[in-house]
Amino acid sequence: MLQDGGAMSAGGDLVKDTTTQAFMKDVIEESKRQPVLVDFWAPWCGPCKQLTPILEKAVKAAKGKVKLTKMNIDEHPAIPGQMGIQSIPAVIAFSNGQPVDGFMGALPESQVVAFLERLTKGKIGGEEKDLLKSADEALVGGDPAGAAEIYAQLLAEDSANVHALAGLARCYVETGALEQAKQTLALVPEAKRNEAPVAAAQAALDIAEQAKSIGPLAELEEKVFANPLDHQARFDLAVALNAKGKRDDAAKHLLEIVKRDRKWNEDGARKQLVQFFEAWGGADPATVEGRKRLSSILFA
Repeated sequence: MLQDGGAMSAGGDLVKDTTTQAFMKDVIEESKRQPVLVDFWAPWCGPCKQLTPILEKAVKAAKGKVKLTKMNIDEHPAIPGQMGIQSIPAVIAFSNGQPVDGFMGALPESQVVAFLERLTKGKIGGEEKDLLKSADEALVGGDPAGAAEIYAQLLAEDSANVHALAGLARCYVETGALEQAKQTLALVPEAKRNEAPVAAAQAALDIAEQAKSIGPLAELEEKVFANPLDHQARFDLAVALNAKGKRDDAAKHLLEIVKRDRKWNEDGARKQLVQFFEAWGGADPATVEGRKRLSSILFA
């Protein structure tokens, strides 16, 4: 792993380090030509040292379809702080000047390659991956029962399938069976808790539990209408809307708080929005649009 900010790696201009000052050029502008991965890392992070060589190998194998830019968060904390990067390694993909997808944790090479293929519109292939894709699509499409059947089928063949465990937990969250969701997530090994599907399921569970303490939706809407500067009411309304599946509206209200008062509640609105993104998943349209709008506010 390179640690001399700005130096090129052996991968030529496909792989490089960046700085806070160079981020706009290296990532935002460059991503208008082809997708750019940003690898947020630190010298003390063991999993980062495992992931970076895998990323470099996969990016070089893609032969120019995607570039890799690495940012040492110890030396350059501003950008990861603004983007809500709370644990590393974290990889965020930018395209056309905006963040469009991402994952956390040191994924195995096969999953990194699959991520790049999805990012570059490639075909992943493989029966298991096709089943996972079908299950994920059913879950996103509002059919948690159908998704649960597929996840259960995969778990019958491999009880340690982390993606399927996380997906099944999400199904339980969607149907309000929060205790079953907790029990399912407890089956995930500690070393794999940071993998994107697991982190997303945990975030969805946390948000669902948070929503249980929120007041009726109509009352919150009345409060916000009566006083648009009541940030706490707007925040609670966003949580309640998300619980009802109204993701775009939930993001809209949190973004409004960020726009009006970024420092409110110790940056609480942005942090909640980042948790929503994690729960919804990087490919969800609400996440993609929300990240674009958040980016436009932060980097305006």
